Amino acid sequence: MTSSDTEFLSQALHKANALKRVLEEEFSALKEQDLSTFESLQTQKLEILNFLSSQDLLERVKNHTENSETAAANVSLWDEVMQLVGQCRDLHRRNEVLINHKLESIRGALQTIQSPDPLNSVEVYDRLGKIRPNRNHQTVGDA
Repeated sequence: MTSSDTEFLSQALHKANALKRVLEEEFSALKEQDLSTFESLQTQKLEILNFLSSQDLLERVKNHTENSETAAANVSLWDEVMQLVGQCRDLHRRNEVLINHKLESIRGALQTIQSPDPLNSVEVYDRLGKIRPNRNHQTVGDA
């Protein structure tokens, strides 16, 4: 590999570390429900992913891994990049699980609000703090 290729791999390593940092910040933003921070991180993440998935990077690695002499010099650097990408994949999955869990909670709340079930009626209190009779609820005598 030439020095520019080694520099390119170093840049890929830097980008993989940046992606890991962004994914960790994304998780924090999701936990805190800070949507503005979460949305701003998406543009950073997209730029990094575009670089890491670029055809130029893949071509350089492919062309120089065929020559075992030059590949041996940078194999540890490439392995480190791939290890970080694997960690990023796991972090992304963790974030995805959190997002899906929050979406299911929201869907459940919306379903409860939109279609009230008479069997799950809410007890309402009057001004004196006593339970007001439910209009939909039949008493034993009415049945």
